[in-house]
Amino acid sequence: MDSRSLPDLETGVMRGLLRAWKQILLGLGVIFVGIQLIPVRRSNPAIQGEAPAAGQVKEILRRACQDCHSHETRWPWYAYVAPVSWLIEHDVEEGREYLNFSTWDSYPSEKRVKLFKEIREEIEVGSMPPWYYVTMHPSARLSERELGLLRGWSAEAARE
Repeated sequence: MDSRSLPDLETGVMRGLLRAWKQILLGLGVIFVGIQLIPVRRSNPAIQGEAPAAGQVKEILRRACQDCHSHETRWPWYAYVAPVSWLIEHDVEEGREYLNFSTWDSYPSEKRVKLFKEIREEIEVGSMPPWYYVTMHPSARLSERELGLLRGWSAEAARE
C-alpha cells in the first residue's frame, strides 16, 4: 500500500460517515414532523367554582398553581410541540384530577378539608410547584413569605 492510498481511504470513510449522519438526521427530522400529527387534548372547560382565596393568596394560586390545577391553564407555545406537548397535557390532566380549583364547589366538605391539608403538606415538603414548572415559569417561584401565606391560608381553611 503506498502513501497516496491512505488519504483516499480516509476521505472515503469520512464521506461514508457524513452520509450516515445525514441519513440519521433526515430520519429524525421525519419522525419529529410525524409526531406533530399525534393529537393532544388542550382544553379549558367551564369554571364551576373557586377555592375560597382572596387577595395575595389568590394571586399566588393563579401564578404558581392554576396552570395545572384549574380550567384556567395558559398553554405556552411549547405545549403545541411534541413530545413536550404530551408531557404538559399529562401533567395538567393529572393535576386537575388530583386537585381542581375550577371545580372546588363540587367537592364535599370532607374532601375540601383533606385537600387543604394536602396543599399544606405539599408546600411543607417543597414538591409544589414542581422544579421543572418553576424552571419554565420563573414567576411561579415562591418566596418564603408567599409560602407562609399559603401555609396559613390552607391551615386556616382546613379548620373551617
